[in-house]
Amino acid sequence: MEEMIRLRGVAKSFRGVRVLDGLDLEVPAGSVFALLGPNGAGKTTTISVIATLTRPDAGQARVAGFDVVAQAHEVRRRISLTGQAAAVDELLTGEENLRMLARLSGLRGAASRRRTAELIERFDLGDAAPRRVASYSGGMRRRLDLALSLVFPAPVVILDEPTTGLDPRSRNALWTAIRELADEGTTVLLTTQYLEEADQLADRVALLHRGALVAEGAPDTLKAMHGADATLDDVFLALTADDESADLALVKGAR
Repeated sequence: MEEMIRLRGVAKSFRGVRVLDGLDLEVPAGSVFALLGPNGAGKTTTISVIATLTRPDAGQARVAGFDVVAQAHEVRRRISLTGQAAAVDELLTGEENLRMLARLSGLRGAASRRRTAELIERFDLGDAAPRRVASYSGGMRRRLDLALSLVFPAPVVILDEPTTGLDPRSRNALWTAIRELADEGTTVLLTTQYLEEADQLADRVALLHRGALVAEGAPDTLKAMHGADATLDDVFLALTADDESADLALVKGAR
């Protein structure tokens, strides 16, 4: 399968602390790819490098064939990044948020209205769209945030812990939306606190530990390597057992 994201030997340090240590990574096009790891493993820095927000000290990262340093503008045209906090204007309605971003993205008139209507329907925001975002639940805000990230379609969508704090119903709704994106050919790269989420949603999983890749593959493959009845919890604990800072809340959050 064609790769959409490729990292080779990527290294990054902050104030003398090595955060990424020669990271190699390949994300196939049209897949859902999950980054896992304890706090401080380098997940957010990896995303920042891919999204051109952080310049690597060494190595090379490419998105859709474009170098994130030398061709940063081309990379930004091909990615959509959604952070952990919902980036919405609470004083506007959901529909107004979407139409405003559509106009800022260059859509005008009927095109803006059409794209807004498509996203409202896709993310089941019909009843909420006429209401101010201040009245939205956490799940509705995250659905709106994801809809906003797709106003201008991008071949790569990057989601940093998209379902943190959501109830199970809202989380399942976002899982469905993410899978639909991949089914349509979009490459989705996400970080998550929930091992169950990675197991159920991701085509491939990469586990980072101290800035390096320690395991990568399909969830079922990784589990099989650790025993017939192994879970991703077991994989996570086995490969980060020497790290006292391993975030056990990550594991417990999947139960």
